[in-house]
Amino acid sequence: MEPKKIKSALISVFHKDGIDKIAQELDKLGVQIYSTGGTQAFIEKLGINVTAVESITSYPSILDGRVKTLHPKVFGGLLARREEEHLAELSEYDIPEIDVVIVDLYPFEETVAYTMEETAIIEKIDIGGISLIRAAAKNYKDVVVVPSKDEYTLFLETIQKKLGHTDLEDRKELARRAFKISSNYDTAIFRYFDKGSDDSYFKHSIHQFSELRYGENPHQLGKFYGNFEAIFDKLNGKAISYNNLVDIDAAVNIMSEFKDDDPTFVVLKHTNACGVATRSTVLEAWKAALAGDPISAFGGILISNRSIDLATAEEINKLFYEVLIAPDFEEDALHLLSKKKKRVLLKIKDFFVPKKSFRSLLNGVIEQETDKKIESVEDFKVVTKTTPTEAEKEDLVFANICAKHLKSNTIALVKNKQLVGMGCGQTSRVDALKQAIIKAKAFGLELEGAVMASDAFFPFPDCVEIAHKAGITAIVQPGGSIKDQLSIDYCNENGLPMVFTGTRHFFH
Repeated sequence: MEPKKIKSALISVFHKDGIDKIAQELDKLGVQIYSTGGTQAFIEKLGINVTAVESITSYPSILDGRVKTLHPKVFGGLLARREEEHLAELSEYDIPEIDVVIVDLYPFEETVAYTMEETAIIEKIDIGGISLIRAAAKNYKDVVVVPSKDEYTLFLETIQKKLGHTDLEDRKELARRAFKISSNYDTAIFRYFDKGSDDSYFKHSIHQFSELRYGENPHQLGKFYGNFEAIFDKLNGKAISYNNLVDIDAAVNIMSEFKDDDPTFVVLKHTNACGVATRSTVLEAWKAALAGDPISAFGGILISNRSIDLATAEEINKLFYEVLIAPDFEEDALHLLSKKKKRVLLKIKDFFVPKKSFRSLLNGVIEQETDKKIESVEDFKVVTKTTPTEAEKEDLVFANICAKHLKSNTIALVKNKQLVGMGCGQTSRVDALKQAIIKAKAFGLELEGAVMASDAFFPFPDCVEIAHKAGITAIVQPGGSIKDQLSIDYCNENGLPMVFTGTRHFFH
């Protein structure tokens, strides 16, 4: 397709910085310029001849400027294909061809950011401008659209280089940008009206994205769709990576379960919690969590439900880690931790977990409600003759939370609100239990008197028997197997208390 020469342009913009150079270049090229209101006055002050849109439509700007360009004589000139039949209609109705539309929309998001005055916000919903953008972009084979101030320079350089002509490739790229702007603009308006709806936080975030250094591996491209700054203040460190984001998400999910508890620390590696502990101080919680698996903690993600003080920071600073998340950092602690420039420090504003989760697969996306259910002592159904002690019940709740956030198949072993052993991502629950026991013993953690949680039922009594022989004294599991009685019988024969929750927590 031959390059198209620009003969006419409609300019209607909010931000005028840069429009002077464009208008001067168009004038030099002999382009007929149409304009409205403040943009028209701005161009006329440059000494450039401008035709008012009102002279085409025979209507003035009405309703306080709400209606200026919404007219068939404007949109006909934009949407007409440059073909014999359409051109004949333009001639019949005395409609001029418009080859370029330059629009910069009312700053709706900026207005929402600085005022809560509804009238001011509503008046910044652009109607004519967004319509011009969509019309011109639809007809990109014949019309050029410049949809925002961010495209001013690109357009100017194009017409300077090509002497007032554009190629189909130029027009299609600008149309792509136009529909992106249109989509984001409508989303921002929807966000304003949709405040407070059940899942608005997540729905709004997915329309924003940022480029990542790469994806899961360096040869994969990566982007993050979401508003990271809405949840975190980044206080220190290198750019957040794809893998960091996945781990941070896992960290926030598990800590949301403990956010109102006594000081709790979680250490994660590849989305799995390898250390979890609740204690009377943050420092004690950190030490106990680290003791759960000090090897896996190397290069891990750390998260606390309490502010980081200097004493805790001094201990954390001895470890190489990727990301540390906390609700706050005491000034001297932040100063110390910030000395390691690459370590990411995140101040979390809210332990937010969306109500829905999504995953892409095959040629589509699956959606589900997020697993926000967690069982309390009141949800436990004791199925054995022996009942857990009060201390065991607390540990069973704790272990059940840990199991919920470990990849299936999983087993969590807990003692005194400390994760002392975990097995996850195994193809059999027996292997998960054996892994948990091996890890506990490897780090010198005592299993005698610990409790066990499983993310799903035991189809056979083998796990119960292995756990009992390792020193486990109480068990929590969902129940639901047709052979549940076999596990119950073993527990009764050996004086083990076991409770059912009735809720499975698979995590794939």
